[in-house]
This record gives sequence, C-alpha cells and structure tokens, in this order.
Amino acid sequence: MPADEVLAELSELRAGDLPTHGGRTLAYVYDSGLSGVDELAARAHALASSANGLDPTAFPSLLRMENDVVATVAALLGGGPDTVGTVTSGGTESCLLAVQAARDARPDVARPAMVLPSTAHAAFRKAAHYFGVEAITVPVDPVSFCADPDATAAAIDDRTVLVVASAPSYAHGVVDPVVPIAAAAAARGVRCHVDACIGGWVLPHLRRLGVEVPAFDLSVPGVTSLSVDLHKYAYCPKGTSVLLHASAELRRPQFFASAGWPGYTMLNSTLQSTRSGGPLAAAWAVLRHLGDPGYARLAALTLSATRVLRAGIEGIDGLRVLGDPVSTLLAVAADDSAGSADFDVFTVADEMTERRWYLQPQFGYESSPANLHLTVTAANHGTEPELLADLAGAVAAARAAGPVRLAPELVAAIGALDPAVLTPEQFAGLLAAAGLDGVGGADGVVPKRMAEVNAMLAVASPGLRERLLVEFLGAMYTPA
Repeated sequence: MPADEVLAELSELRAGDLPTHGGRTLAYVYDSGLSGVDELAARAHALASSANGLDPTAFPSLLRMENDVVATVAALLGGGPDTVGTVTSGGTESCLLAVQAARDARPDVARPAMVLPSTAHAAFRKAAHYFGVEAITVPVDPVSFCADPDATAAAIDDRTVLVVASAPSYAHGVVDPVVPIAAAAAARGVRCHVDACIGGWVLPHLRRLGVEVPAFDLSVPGVTSLSVDLHKYAYCPKGTSVLLHASAELRRPQFFASAGWPGYTMLNSTLQSTRSGGPLAAAWAVLRHLGDPGYARLAALTLSATRVLRAGIEGIDGLRVLGDPVSTLLAVAADDSAGSADFDVFTVADEMTERRWYLQPQFGYESSPANLHLTVTAANHGTEPELLADLAGAVAAARAAGPVRLAPELVAAIGALDPAVLTPEQFAGLLAAAGLDGVGGADGVVPKRMAEVNAMLAVASPGLRERLLVEFLGAMYTPA
C-alpha cells in the first residue's frame, strides 16, 4: 500500500479511540495542554528511535541522556550524591525491578516476602507472581485509605525483603505515611520502596504551592528506592519511568549479566535487552524544554482544576469523594449515607462516555465502595464547568434509570463459578448474558456501555473477576 493510504487507514482506526488531548479522558493519558510539546517529543523520538539502548558503548548519546534524566529526577526527589537510577519502559517495569533487586539482594532468604498495603498498585502483585516473592497484604485505614504503619511494622519478619508505600496510591490519591513505614523497615534491615509513579513528579511542585504533602521521597531515612513515571505528570510520551536507588550497591542486584554462551556477553540494566532510544530521547527533550518553571506552572493549573472539580463533585447531590486526596487524583463514589444509593456509578460512567468524557470505573474492595477514578491534568484547567455540568446530568440520568439489577439466578450462577475450572462454555454463556458474544477479532465489537458488565464483575470474587477478564482479554486479542 502507498504510504499515504497506510497513514489514512491508521487515522481512520484512531478516530474510534478515546481522545488523548483536551482533558476529556481522565485516566490512561496525561495532557499538558501546551502546544508544541508533542511535536518536540515526536521529533526527538524520531532522531533516536533507531538507536539501541542495549549497549551504551555503541550509543553514548543514550548513556548521556539517561544520566541527565536520572540526575534531574534525583534532584527533584530527594536524591543525594550516591543516588543512581535507571530509565525503564514504565511504572510496572520500575516496580518489578525494585522487587527483583530486593529479592536478589537476599539470596539467604529461601521464601522471600514483601509487605505492602492493600492499596498498593497491582504491579507489585505482578512482581510477586513473576519473581516468586510472597505478597503480604496489610489492610489500610478504612476511612482515609492510608497505609497503617503499625500494622505494616507488625507484618515484617525474617522473610521480608521489601516494604512498599505509595505516594500517592492510584485508587484514592492519598499519600501513605512513608516516614514511619520506612523507619520500621530500616529497623529490621529491610529495603523500603516508595511507589511514586503517578505522583512523584507533581507532588514536590504541589508542596511548593502550599499543599501539605507528607514526606515521601529519598530524603526520608530508610527509603531505599523510588519509582516515578515521566509519561505521567512530566508529560513525556508513553514509555518512560525512572527507578531511583539510594546507592549503587542497592541497585547492583537489578543488573543482569550472562557470559555462558558463544555470543556477546548479555548485560542488561532493565528487564528489556534491546530497547529503542526513542522514548528516552523524547523524555530528555521534554524535560529540558519545560524545565522547573514550566512544571511549576503546569502543577498550579492542575491543582486549581483539582480543587474546583473536588468542590463541584461534593456539591452534586448523591456523590462524594473518597478519603482526603492531597494529589491530583479523585475517587468519586455514590453517597449512600442514607442507607442505599438510588443510582449506580457504573451507569454514571456510561453516561459520561455518552457525553464524551471517560471516567475509569473501580470495583469495591475492602472498605472502598465502587467508584469512578479521575486523573486530573493541566488540560482540565478551564474545562471544569463543562465536566461538572455533564457529571450532574449523568447522575440525573443514572438516577432516572435506577441501579443496575442483576437477575438473582445470574448472580447465583456467577457465584457458583470456580475460577480454577472455568470452562470456555461457561465463559461464552456469561458473554452472551452480557450481550458481548462476538467481541474481539478484526471485526469484533468493543462494548460502549459497560454498566451491566461491570455489575456482573462486581458480584464476582476478585479471583473469579481476574479469570473472567483474562478470558475476555483473550477473546479481544483473537484475530479474525
């Protein structure tokens, strides 16, 4: 096909995606709202995309840019003269490497474990699954959703190789009490990782604006590593995160070397071997272009938008914000203080999608009820009245429709399913019940309204929900 036809087809495909600019997608994407930033990043990416980060001696430009990026991040997040770091492909890889390094630093522990709050990002459970590290989950405060430092300290034992805290947690936007958690870890000689993937870049700027942000970075005694994503509030293109270690000694177990074959000696600083220099160069360019003053302005816009949205949401009858978020994330639930909500937040999400806003549904877990997640960015500044008006309209429409009611026999059928022995026929039956048969493949349909599907998933146990969604993912990623 001629190049222009290929690009035209790509543009047609992209037309069905969620918008990545304008602040209408309040999850997955981060929009500075500034003109020229994307173009700069794309040009920088193109200049370095063919370079291979596998060997820094072959491509010293990538080595220089990575050291520049790490130095910039370390300076913002309490790093000292011994701080080192690595640019990774994203927050999950940074968290995986933090767990892997902690495990490999303790070969004397036969059955390693890590202690984490129940609100820690699922990337740590992925790391537990991949690396054979048991995840010891500690419940959080049922009202604030912050980690409990006393319970965390009590959970540390001789098998613990890592303790985790969030700054902030993704689900509720609250910062865990890192100071006592890191102190408890240090007292037992255990590493402490702070997952600041989503907030690490913006929290220091919010503090400068007068927000009371608890101490969380590498300046806190006992914090040994920290992750921060640059493709979030640093507004860099997707594919760049930084994992900081307080010292080279702490980072060393993260590296992998293998000379036991006749080819080149493989030497990797990340989970990847070959990796394009494009994302790194794009991040390097955007960081240099915006600079500290630029990020301070973006943080101020984001803070203003977050405050307006929070106040407006709390003024909508039937809605409440969970916890007391200090960052730029909001979790919005139905206010059931009277005993029962007369609408379903999953329906609100569908109604907002109809109005061209995307709010991310989150299922109930422990004391956290079903809610909608909003990641507020600088691009939301100025759009707050429209978003709030549409949200009020979505709540009214959801209230008129009433809560999603599943047939008792369907609820019973879901409850009877065993995720360990779920059959293709059972899964197909659930897809049909949800009106999703035929999903996936080149001609498959991606559902537009998800309230009924989410209601079905909500009554499933977490283990069954995982199994169902894995099957659903497999159906989605099946070529025609």
